[in-house]
Amino acid sequence: MNKYQRVKKNEEFQRVFKHGKSFANRQFVIYSLRTEGQEEFRLGISVSKKIGNAVTRNRIKRYVRQAVHELKDDLRKDMDYIIIARSQAASIDFHTTKKSLIHIMRIAKVLRKK
Repeated sequence: MNKYQRVKKNEEFQRVFKHGKSFANRQFVIYSLRTEGQEEFRLGISVSKKIGNAVTRNRIKRYVRQAVHELKDDLRKDMDYIIIARSQAASIDFHTTKKSLIHIMRIAKVLRKK
């Protein structure tokens, strides 16, 4: 993920939380907000300390980043996404993470159907 594809600042996170729509399943919550004049989507990932130690949290973030990277051609480009991991995300592998993200993105109608 390039620098311009990340949501990093607290103000940007808060704007997506306040004005965006949220969708959830057992492993993840996704907030999405449409932004005008944006060529590529931006992604923010949040994993709480309650979920596990640093190794577990970094593994979850790595899995989410890789899954989004594989799905980037099917995602809407004019959106900001915030993905929040729930505690069940700590116990799943990469393929289950990707399936869970596909499921929630289809519910949010931000993923093109193949």
